[in-house]
Amino acid sequence: MELVQNILIILLSIWIVLDQQGLVITTWFPIMVAFFVGLIMGDMQTAMVIGGTFQLMALGVANIGGSSVPNWGLAALVGSFIAIRTTSDIEQAKAVALAVGVPVGMLGIQLDVLAKLLNTYVTHGAQKAANEKKFKKMNQILWLGPVVFGLSTAIPTALCVIFGDKIVKLILDYVPQWFTDGLSIAGSMLPVVGIALLLQVMPVKKYMTMLLVGFVLSAYLNLPIMGVSIVGFAMAYYFFTTQINKATPATAGAPSENYEDEGDDFDE
Repeated sequence: MELVQNILIILLSIWIVLDQQGLVITTWFPIMVAFFVGLIMGDMQTAMVIGGTFQLMALGVANIGGSSVPNWGLAALVGSFIAIRTTSDIEQAKAVALAVGVPVGMLGIQLDVLAKLLNTYVTHGAQKAANEKKFKKMNQILWLGPVVFGLSTAIPTALCVIFGDKIVKLILDYVPQWFTDGLSIAGSMLPVVGIALLLQVMPVKKYMTMLLVGFVLSAYLNLPIMGVSIVGFAMAYYFFTTQINKATPATAGAPSENYEDEGDDFDE
């Protein structure tokens, strides 16, 4: 069973980088990576806690224009895998995941840069074949691109899968206690920071009543997240349908004054 899990984890590490460079379905994001790790490893709770922690680290971080950023998806994958294999305690699992995942995520920057450098040669080789009208050869060369990107995540993941607890023990032996304690504290603070960042870009003032209702349900009535989400969905659906019904009579008649004003501005 462990052998099958190890193979699936390595294959998942390959898929997440190909997804990020291509389709970007959802599997590149740490929380989604952790979801699949939880399915593979059979411990969804630990995986989702760790994935949520790394997801908050990834907020606002994007490799725009070919820039390289910490690979938090890979960090969540490796951290969740090692933590689930190492301990069953949630808090200890978070500390282990951060201790292992953060260095792997930072290493992902260098591996991403290396993969992009190697792929420049792949691109030039394919372009040369295209100029020579050797299109079959061009297609064969282009397949090296995904292989290079896949190896950039498969190699560190395979090392962690093969050596497992030994890597954790080696890291924890050399990393000071104050550093691991700091990572645990930072991991506990990240949800608060992440929520604060989200509230800054959300129309909080406009929907303050909904925010207060959700807070009361969660903090005072101890309603599970799923229950709060269902109530939020119901309120959002009611608000949306109400606004649609209000807007329908106005749009069914003559053009509104705002539309006429915009037309006057256009004529000017």
